[in-house]
Amino acid sequence: MHSLKLPFHIHRERLPRKRIVGPSFAEDEDLKKVLKSYQSNKIRTTKYSFLSFLPKNLFEQLHRIANIYFIFLAALNFVPVVEAFQPEVSLVPIVLVLSVTAIKDVFEDFRRFHSDRLVNRQLCDLYSSAQKDYVDCCWKDVRVGDFVRLSCNEIIPADMVLLYSSDPRGVCYIETANLDGETNLKQRQVVSFLDFPENFHSRIECENPNNDLNRFRGFIEHASGVRVGLHSSNVLLRSCTIRNTETVIGIVVYAGHETKAMMNNSGPRYKRSLLERRLNRDILWCVALLIVMCLIAAVGHGLWLKNLKDPIFQVDGEMSPALAAFYVFWTMIIVLQVLIPISLYVSIEIVKLGQIYFIHNDLDMYNEEQDSRIQCRALNITEDLGQIQYVFSDKTGTLTENKMVFRRCSIFGVEYPHEENARRLAVYEEDPNRGASRTVTLKSACSRKSLTCRSLSCNRSSVSLHTLTAESGEEDQLSSHPQAKTAAFCSPMAKDVVPDPALEKKLNSLCSSLLHLSDGLFKTTSNLELTYITDFFLALTICNTVVVSSPGQPRHVVSGPVSSIHLILNQSRKFHNLCSEIPTLAQISSDRFKGSMEDQDEDGSSGEDSEDELLYEAESPDEAALVHAARAYHCTLRARSPENLLVELPGIGSLPVRLLHVLPFDSNRKRMSVVVRHPLTGELVVYTKGADSVIMDLAERPKGRKAPKQTQKHLDAYAREGLRTLCIAKKVLEEEEYDVWMKRQLLAESSIENREELLLESAQRLETNLTLLGSTGIVDRLQEEVPETIEALQRAGIKVWVLTGDKQETAINIANACKLLRSSDQLLTANCDNKDACAALLNELIVEVQCGQEGVSEQREDPSSGSTGFILAIDGRTLDWALQEDLRSSFLELSRKCKAVLCCRSTPLQKSKVVQLVRDHLRVMTLAVGDGANDVSMIQVADVGIGISGQEGMQAVMSSDFAIPRFHHLRKLLLVHGHWCYHRLANMILYFFYKNVMYVNLLFWYQFFCGFSGSVMINSWVLILFNLLFTSVPPLIYGVLDQDTAADALEEHPELYQAARSSKVYVPSIFWITILDAFYQSCICFFIPYFALAGSDVDGLSFGSPINTSALFIILLHQVIESHTLVRICGSQVVLVTGPQCCDGPEPRSEPMVCFCVADMDSCARLVSQRCLLFRLRAALQHLLHRLQPPHQPAGGGASAAEHAPLLRHLCRHHSDGPDPQVHTQTHTDLFVHVIIKTK
Repeated sequence: MHSLKLPFHIHRERLPRKRIVGPSFAEDEDLKKVLKSYQSNKIRTTKYSFLSFLPKNLFEQLHRIANIYFIFLAALNFVPVVEAFQPEVSLVPIVLVLSVTAIKDVFEDFRRFHSDRLVNRQLCDLYSSAQKDYVDCCWKDVRVGDFVRLSCNEIIPADMVLLYSSDPRGVCYIETANLDGETNLKQRQVVSFLDFPENFHSRIECENPNNDLNRFRGFIEHASGVRVGLHSSNVLLRSCTIRNTETVIGIVVYAGHETKAMMNNSGPRYKRSLLERRLNRDILWCVALLIVMCLIAAVGHGLWLKNLKDPIFQVDGEMSPALAAFYVFWTMIIVLQVLIPISLYVSIEIVKLGQIYFIHNDLDMYNEEQDSRIQCRALNITEDLGQIQYVFSDKTGTLTENKMVFRRCSIFGVEYPHEENARRLAVYEEDPNRGASRTVTLKSACSRKSLTCRSLSCNRSSVSLHTLTAESGEEDQLSSHPQAKTAAFCSPMAKDVVPDPALEKKLNSLCSSLLHLSDGLFKTTSNLELTYITDFFLALTICNTVVVSSPGQPRHVVSGPVSSIHLILNQSRKFHNLCSEIPTLAQISSDRFKGSMEDQDEDGSSGEDSEDELLYEAESPDEAALVHAARAYHCTLRARSPENLLVELPGIGSLPVRLLHVLPFDSNRKRMSVVVRHPLTGELVVYTKGADSVIMDLAERPKGRKAPKQTQKHLDAYAREGLRTLCIAKKVLEEEEYDVWMKRQLLAESSIENREELLLESAQRLETNLTLLGSTGIVDRLQEEVPETIEALQRAGIKVWVLTGDKQETAINIANACKLLRSSDQLLTANCDNKDACAALLNELIVEVQCGQEGVSEQREDPSSGSTGFILAIDGRTLDWALQEDLRSSFLELSRKCKAVLCCRSTPLQKSKVVQLVRDHLRVMTLAVGDGANDVSMIQVADVGIGISGQEGMQAVMSSDFAIPRFHHLRKLLLVHGHWCYHRLANMILYFFYKNVMYVNLLFWYQFFCGFSGSVMINSWVLILFNLLFTSVPPLIYGVLDQDTAADALEEHPELYQAARSSKVYVPSIFWITILDAFYQSCICFFIPYFALAGSDVDGLSFGSPINTSALFIILLHQVIESHTLVRICGSQVVLVTGPQCCDGPEPRSEPMVCFCVADMDSCARLVSQRCLLFRLRAALQHLLHRLQPPHQPAGGGASAAEHAPLLRHLCRHHSDGPDPQVHTQTHTDLFVHVIIKTK
């Protein structure tokens, strides 16, 4: 850490709104007041307290207009003039609905309270000024300014600035899996120039709390006036875990809800689905219908009173007909309130919870390797999954594995194809049970998730914040999973790189050839190429942030002093003809290194150690792939410390490399660089690696050199193969040039205002005039079943767009591999340098597409057909022009006519703009899927956001509505669950409207025969409980369990998804047809009993009893007729489902077909032996016994044929002479037995 002394007088005037932190035991009263004003570390995620629950929950429920409406009706019924029935009865529905919702909220809030209590009671070591020692303290008692001591494997309780580490180099390693899902270790650096805790008199000034996990700006000012800049590498964030470090101490700067972890904890997302928006519109139509019916009753009552002559019953003659009509209007509002479904909103919530439960527990969407399953973070848009029209997908990590493997390279313009390595990748099948396939991180021996580690100790076991509410047994089960990851990007496929023979020969000749070189080494082409090769692999080895470790050692580090300078000098003698600077190497080394490597024999990391013992903890899969590739050529990174590296070169041995500065990768620069002292020449060298589009622009192009042009050709070839390309370059610095740059860099690092901009400017100043060394091609394989998934989505009528930051050639190659681009399709490319050219090209492409589609309009409607389609590939620069206001319409018109669109070299902002443009202007349902932080913006903009829990952390998952382990799970999520959820919910809503309109019309027809007086012929309790009790359960059951089409049929025939979406189950026309049907059925239910009892002396309630009974029967029968499956619950174990669909597929069969999903054969036997089903089952099972063949057990799993045969024979009274029959089985749940019968 570098420090810079700045004027003292500027620090407070320039930063009036920044946070000031000092030791909590300081005697400064003003500082104590400031520290007390900050939040404590106690967290509270509950919504309610004991006193605030009732008013706050009631206030939240009153945000629903329906609740206010029914409270108003209940209050209105207390007015004697307009009351329709007993006032107390009118309170029952709304009180019941509010109570059920309140109980649900209490249950959810209690779970949050229990989780908060477990977290707040966690223990940590806190410094006590009174006892002059560290004492145990609960997390909730930690405050800003306290000193906290942590040991290995302990979770960090608050955001702290790192002040001390037991590592002699002042380094601490943390794991951020609890924060962002990344399992690779990250390095944090101690702040220098500190005495603590007793003598700590410095003051920290930093930015106010925010939710940016990757940024921290501030400085620490010592009593002497010296300021040291603070940034994210000096901060330990809450919920991260200390790894590979025995002890660390920090001072708390943010606590409790002001920590970055808590500010990023937004919880489940809530959106309004398209179906819900349509529902609110139809509720308003029902209100309008209610008002019209009440007006008719009011006008009818007024006319009736006006025309009434010599009444035979008592009538209030003093009241005018108009006033009586006014009172009757409000009375009818109360009487006909059933028209508005009070329980519909509650029912929808319950149904959605049930749907989410079955989605969440679908074993087909469980990934065993990652031990992860689908997560439903948005609780109320499940039905939108059945209406998707456009899917926007990232490429890397979404369509591909994001497990990078070195494939080939180009150095000094010479391409090395690595053919053996290609053959290895073609036939490689990774063994998940192989020990090397699992990465390893050293943890304390005391942790139940740890490996044995002698050098580390831990007082308390590591407990994930995500599992604090789980039982310990469950946590043990998860932690012992065979595929549990404890480090990143270390699969054997990435490690076992096969070297190219020609390149290996050149590199291995380094030692012997240099012994005979003349002073003109750099003058000859062959030796210049050898220099480039050496620098290329040295850059691959050291231009990274990889942490080196092994199973027996937490990390391989370079100790402080370098005493073995003679090792360097001995190796340097082999290079005495290399350059004239070699005699000064000893002086450079003695000045710069001043020390030696640790004795590797003592550490157990000697040269004789098996190389397989080295483990690399990389921050990205690209970085790990390049380090493993260099290691395959015996250029091995052996150890790392903040200021030194230990590398091993072929023919030379191990050399220490002085690491002067690291410029980390960022998305703006698209590159990273390191500044090192060259281990052989002593020169200051900048090694840079990054995206080819950036490095090629920064590289020099010497005249007469063909290497840059050849490298560009190789890059284009790699991209056409679908490889990810990176360029490697270097730059030699003069001492004076480096000193000037370093001063500016220190100013930027110590600045708190505009720090990011200054650091970017400083890095760009250094990374210029680079010498291109070569390029690499890294393969990123497609995930399993990606082509099949994309094909199914296209057959379902869903357009798939790929938005990627990769080169156009790479994206096109991936599109070919995943069947997005077929041989019969025509590829359209849009690459322009200016806006005018872009406009002209878009118009030209539109004309070309229109000409190609003349006479074959059906191809546009069916993008999955084998006929010719158009695929548009557009680069980032052209996309910028196309997204501008005056070109949007042309771009949209062209893209609508294309089967798919590939947006290449696109930034995160461009991705979100594309999704927003299509969603808003085409008015379609959009879905965005991605796995990295660069996909967050488009995931949040889309109607449905899908995050993939892959190799790039959990940023995308935390911002998504649903999270899936693999891309192919999207197929079942949309085609099956999305289809079911939409159909179930749409039909349930229509059924609610039907039954309410049908029932309330019985009361409306009665008004024509009672003078529109508001009288009812049905008991008030029956009327009130109609929605809440008599007709509430069946819609819930069918809303959760009904299946209009079997899952296998939906997956095998994706066209059913498009057909269902096009038919629009819930549209205005269907709504009004349902209302008319309800009117018709209410007429039948009312007038048949009316004419049957005409002329009799029955009273009102006696007249209403047959009407009410027949109406309830017809309403429930209507549910049976409209549903596609019949569900019968016997106790809590068995559900019998019969319907027109069979899990064998949608094809019509001439014979009965029976499919068993067996979980409890005894219960099944008791169920199917009932007389009502015996005869139907017998015929079907007899035919099944003749058809079934016993050669093998079906893939569905389940009970064996031997267990099923006795039951089948008993039911059918049939005995077969052949072997036992096989029955198709499928385990669905331990509580259900499904028997599905299909007859033609």
